[in-house]
Amino acid sequence: MSELNEQEKIRRGSLLKLKELGINPFPAEEFIINTNSIEIKENFSETENNYQNVVLAGRIMSRRIMGKASFAELKDFKGRIQLYLNRDEICPGEDKKMYNDVFKKCLDIGDIIGVEGSVFKTRVGETSVMVKKIKLLSKSIKPLPIVKTDSEGNTYDAFKNTELRYRQRSLDLIVNDGAWNVFEKRTMIFNSIRKTLNKEGYIEVETPILQPIVGGAAARPFTTHHNTLDIPLYLRIANELYLKRLIVGGKEGVYEFAKDFRNEGMDKTHNPEFTMLEFYVAYKDYNWMMGFVENMLEKVVLEVCGKTQIEYNGTKIDFKGPYKKLPFFEAIKKETGDDISKMTEDELVKYCKSKNIDTDKTMGRGKLFDAVFGEFCESKLIQPTYITNYPIEMSPLTKKHRTEEGLTERFELFINGKEIANAYSEQNNPIEQRQSFEEQMKLGKRGDDEAMIIDNQFLTALEYGMPPTSGIGIGMDRLTMLLTNKTSIQDVLFFPQMKPEKK
Repeated sequence: MSELNEQEKIRRGSLLKLKELGINPFPAEEFIINTNSIEIKENFSETENNYQNVVLAGRIMSRRIMGKASFAELKDFKGRIQLYLNRDEICPGEDKKMYNDVFKKCLDIGDIIGVEGSVFKTRVGETSVMVKKIKLLSKSIKPLPIVKTDSEGNTYDAFKNTELRYRQRSLDLIVNDGAWNVFEKRTMIFNSIRKTLNKEGYIEVETPILQPIVGGAAARPFTTHHNTLDIPLYLRIANELYLKRLIVGGKEGVYEFAKDFRNEGMDKTHNPEFTMLEFYVAYKDYNWMMGFVENMLEKVVLEVCGKTQIEYNGTKIDFKGPYKKLPFFEAIKKETGDDISKMTEDELVKYCKSKNIDTDKTMGRGKLFDAVFGEFCESKLIQPTYITNYPIEMSPLTKKHRTEEGLTERFELFINGKEIANAYSEQNNPIEQRQSFEEQMKLGKRGDDEAMIIDNQFLTALEYGMPPTSGIGIGMDRLTMLLTNKTSIQDVLFFPQMKPEKK
């Protein structure tokens, strides 16, 4: 345990004093509240004289002690409200201990208290609570950062260090007003999507997080070991193959908000643990999915932001459909002037070198195509855009395009230069699916640690027959970033992965 600073020593001394006074600093019993700060501020009327028996609970955020009377600021679940504490109101009899000894000497900023009282307005017109009873609910033995706001609304000494905010999220949420807003909006986004999918009759399901085979995406997994079975297991990189097995099982539509894990690099749009929405619908194709997704996202943005046009990092983005559609190779030709669709692997390597794009010997045709697209196209896709008709080599789980040789029925949705969603007309031919897996295995032997391996259980399910199906994965963290105007994924995760602290 680290050495206590002076403030921490004082607060621990207050603990002992409270116990000597017969007050439990951490009582267990329920404390029933009947209102909150925002409800009071919005609805209190001096003429009606309402809110005369209020019970509130929250954290002391400031104190001004002035002899027999004091002011304090209480922060509850909803907001902040001023408390007025008069010695003789709190202690109407001869015993003034609760005010003189407890409130003045033993309570501190950060302590959680419950109060009973009546609402009034001060001479300067501030809605306040006249406290009649006060109860300590939890003693704070570590001082909060003191954030000061002047009369003009300027904030000083705010807890703004991003690394500290991520490492000490609890403290961030306490002292930074508005910190909860991002996460409340995140919940609204999830609920809006869930409402849309439920309305269609699709069911929310759960699939395994620990998987015996890595599948459903091209990514490096986290590996663990099951001692009883004596087998390796992997934290899932995707839940796609399990969800499609449920479609085989006879459901029209299934979806899951899945925690996925990829043992890869970290940056402003990547965290090793992230949330993906995946849903699959029988008897649909990727054309239907494009229409469904843009309608769903339009509703989400309207519900969360109040309008379909948002401003993200200074750029206006309009989520109102229909979204632009641009085939994969046309997008590359538009930016480079070159048609690379027929290039061999060797030709693609030379092309990449001529454009100063890094390559290595593990990269097959698909990854080389992807590297060119990433270099020249992604950052240009600001407004919602469907990139369609990806090459076969990039899409091992996708049906071949019904009219375009060498292409697949796949699209990715890009917004503000980042991939937000990936969708297919799902491959339901078990023979062609096995061939695609075998091609992936060849890439694995070349050293591609992201190549898929054969999932025989999934193939067996396909052999019983999967209806024509369309499926999609939507990156929920990236979508939340867009709708909350945050430029780092760490801002939309309560507890992002962090480097170990330097000792």
